[in-house]
Amino acid sequence: MNGLIGLLCLIWGFNWVFMKLANGVFPPVLFAGYRFALGALVLIAVCMVRRVPLPRMRDLKWYILCGILQTMYFNLAIQLSLEDLSAGLTSVLTYSMPLWLTLMAHFLLPGEQLRIRKLLGVVIGIIGLFVAMDAHWSGSTPALLLAVSSGLSWALANLLVKRKLGHCDMLQFTTWQMIVGAAGLLLYSVIFEHGESHWGVMPVVYVLFSGIVGSALAFVMWSYILSKVEASKASISLLLVPVIGVVSGVLFLNESLSMVTIAGIVFVLMGIWLVNGKSRRQETGVQAAAGQEQQTQVMK
Repeated sequence: MNGLIGLLCLIWGFNWVFMKLANGVFPPVLFAGYRFALGALVLIAVCMVRRVPLPRMRDLKWYILCGILQTMYFNLAIQLSLEDLSAGLTSVLTYSMPLWLTLMAHFLLPGEQLRIRKLLGVVIGIIGLFVAMDAHWSGSTPALLLAVSSGLSWALANLLVKRKLGHCDMLQFTTWQMIVGAAGLLLYSVIFEHGESHWGVMPVVYVLFSGIVGSALAFVMWSYILSKVEASKASISLLLVPVIGVVSGVLFLNESLSMVTIAGIVFVLMGIWLVNGKSRRQETGVQAAAGQEQQTQVMK
């Protein structure tokens, strides 16, 4: 599972390069609409090939709500925040999601209580993320709140997946929530955006990668991971995404990488290790349980 999480972080981290480049050739929300519309079309085709059934009515309302929270509002808030905030600061505030989800999980998800080690890991990871982005606190207060709300919206959607949709086919869920989100993004763009799209070879590449790999494949992976792993552990691992985005910017966009940024990356990795690692008490408990099971097998 750790390998799958790592691959997802690589995909979403590298996708920041395409998102940044795409802003120069598309209206921002329209690009997000293109991205998720293509992702939804790919997933519909996969569902047809695999003969995935239509959602049950009792689940459909949750699919729609998650589509609004996780795809439509989440991406709207990011794109609108970018008009007044730097990309680094926006990504930091967006990836405050693990903090919100960990706090929600403590109160609302059985078996995901917030222990000292996990809390320390979350705090260190968030601090490292702020340092790694080397963000400047500029911009309007509404834009800051909007960016924070994107992380909160994503956390709420993830909580719903854990509480209400654990029994669902994750391919089915991802497809239908993406259809809802893409429709909302395109509708917003038609009503409020008036810029022009400049098509060419590279703009097509931006849409194809972000739509097929960064949306269809990545969100299926994330939904599967979230259904199998503790919400807090899965979400804190995503702090790697903006870190990989910074490294990708250095490699492909000629952005600078300072020692402060490197220090922040180290903090993020330390936070992820604290949250995902087991404490000595847990390891002792696991070893004791394994020993007791072996003893029981011998007695039989």
